[in-house]
Amino acid sequence: MSGRRSLIWLGLTPEPERELPPAVASLRTGQGAMPAPQGVAAERRRVEALILHGTQRGWLRYLAEVTSLVTAVAEGTARGDPREALLAAEVVLDHHRMLIGLPGTGYGRTAADRRALESAVRTLRAAPPDGDRR
Repeated sequence: MSGRRSLIWLGLTPEPERELPPAVASLRTGQGAMPAPQGVAAERRRVEALILHGTQRGWLRYLAEVTSLVTAVAEGTARGDPREALLAAEVVLDHHRMLIGLPGTGYGRTAADRRALESAVRTLRAAPPDGDRR
């Protein structure tokens, strides 16, 4: 590989950078659908830094972290709004499915996360629409 870093992963979809910060901020606090504005701002800064200065590997690590938050809510091992968890799960799952069209190992590296997210999506879609999971 040349000394230049690959940027092809940045062209997948804008949904993660738009939709994940509020959902992830909510999941991090476990306090429902209305996270504190400073939590959302911090999450936006983190995503922005990953996109502007990070690598695909770092981005996938971040999405794996989001997957862990989502699956904990779906499994009932963490508090959180199932609607926010479902939104995050669907965004990350769509992203991971699109990796099949990119060169490199991203699609293979995310196989376990895709399976976990598919299961979480099924569980969260079946969850009652109101109230936190515990």
